Amino acid sequence: MKNIKKVAVLGGGGRTGNYLVNQLLKEGFSVKLLLRHPEDFSIQNNQIEMIKGDAVDLESIKSLLKDCQAVLSTIGQRKDEPLVASAATKNILQVMNDYGIQRYVLLAGLNIETPFDKKSTKTQMATDWMKTNFPIIQEDRQKAYDFLVESKIERTQVRVPFIEFTDVNSEISISLEDCLGDKISAFDIATFMIQEMEASKFSGKSPFISAI
Repeated sequence: MKNIKKVAVLGGGGRTGNYLVNQLLKEGFSVKLLLRHPEDFSIQNNQIEMIKGDAVDLESIKSLLKDCQAVLSTIGQRKDEPLVASAATKNILQVMNDYGIQRYVLLAGLNIETPFDKKSTKTQMATDWMKTNFPIIQEDRQKAYDFLVESKIERTQVRVPFIEFTDVNSEISISLEDCLGDKISAFDIATFMIQEMEASKFSGKSPFISAI
């Protein structure tokens, strides 16, 4: 994907999001961040623009995506707060359509289910555990996937196992059917998401990635 200079990032204030922001800056992109508490954001760089707002607020998404050529999201569910996945996804897709932005890469867990899955027993157990223990969150995240499928946006939903918050750079496995490993570093997630933003090898798909 050519001509991406400024990238809108959601979830950049989180632990995985920090790796993503740092990697984007290292690779020369300008970064526009949506943050509920921008005063707490620790990364300082003149290529960062911060927007104070919330992903479930449509006007915040409009402000965030203005003048951007791609959207990356590592946003997650906040404990004891309103559901975020489907509401944020709906807002993002609407504004991307309005602004003519095509590229969207977002992070998700193993529990998202697609018609193309052939999950192993271990991966299915993790999915079923989520369904049993957090059924409302699971349903909301699956609803977000349905919104993605219905849209015409060039989207890639990256599904990952346990995240290690390190700079470890490993060889990774990529599969459209099952998660082949137990963990992945936040550094490798950020690297893959940026590569996918540019190359669009898995546009319209939900690949699993994990360390080998």
